[in-house]
Amino acid sequence: MKCTSRKKKTLLLCTVFLVCVLSGCGGPSYDMPYHVSYDVSSFNVVSRQDIRTASPFAADLCVAAGNIIREDGPDMSQVEAAGLFGLDGKEVLYAKNIHERLHPASLTKVMTALVALENGQLNQTLTATNAVNITESGAVLCGLKSGDTMTLDQALRILLVYSANDAAALIAENIGGSVEHFVEMMNEKAHALGATNTNFQNPHGLTDSDHYTTAYDLYLIFNEAVKYETFNEIIHMSGYQTVFYDKDGREKAFDKPTTNLFLKGDYQAPANVTVIGGKTGTTSAAGNCLMLLSRDENGSPYISVILRAEGPDVVYGRMIDLLDEIHK
Repeated sequence: MKCTSRKKKTLLLCTVFLVCVLSGCGGPSYDMPYHVSYDVSSFNVVSRQDIRTASPFAADLCVAAGNIIREDGPDMSQVEAAGLFGLDGKEVLYAKNIHERLHPASLTKVMTALVALENGQLNQTLTATNAVNITESGAVLCGLKSGDTMTLDQALRILLVYSANDAAALIAENIGGSVEHFVEMMNEKAHALGATNTNFQNPHGLTDSDHYTTAYDLYLIFNEAVKYETFNEIIHMSGYQTVFYDKDGREKAFDKPTTNLFLKGDYQAPANVTVIGGKTGTTSAAGNCLMLLSRDENGSPYISVILRAEGPDVVYGRMIDLLDEIHK
């Protein structure tokens, strides 16, 4: 009988606690952030001292379950996936295969930058190890060697402006303690943002069969990254010059233009649309990829994503067509 009574007492206490939490009893505030494994993953439960509310996780996001394509919309036949998201109106203006899992190439580096900005200090010194020795043919590198040093601020600019893969490895090892742990941090952050169709295997985006994301998940990640002033400043740069140091303290110069051909002036956005900046990506598996932050004549922001375009002219030409949808 004592055992039964104790169980009933415990059950009663649990019931009282749950009723208290849900009905707005006084006490400390509780925050249950989104997580992929939560039973109610589409809700962010926010608790305050005098009120408890359950708000949709996507209340401040653009949401589309499938394709959104007008009959007279842009021709996207040479791209696998594309999306245009109006941030102020929380509206998906165009969507083609935005939930299809694809290789993101160097668009991966947006997540690398986001995790680094959240967990590092811009003035901290990063020291290269053998992790920066990337030997894949055609991989973009800034020439890092074991023992080289630069600040996180320098590394982020080289990462996002020039898309250097060795800079991604440098950031990952120094911020995460190891490249492997940093990748775990990337995936945890992706899932916390609702990017549950994403799985990263590295911090740079070089091809791996288990490294994938979607156009929609990239919107979620980019939408979070642009909350950082430093990130917005970097993606707007037309080039970057700096000096870092080798293991003996000798200077090593870096001077490269952006990979973004809108910022270089090779392509022009439609009238009344200004490209603030973004990220490019190209591998044989991913094709040509491009993600941008743009603003209309009123300053309203838009995120646009194109994945697996059939060549550089296609990705920029189709991006111009996609941005033209802002005024349709």
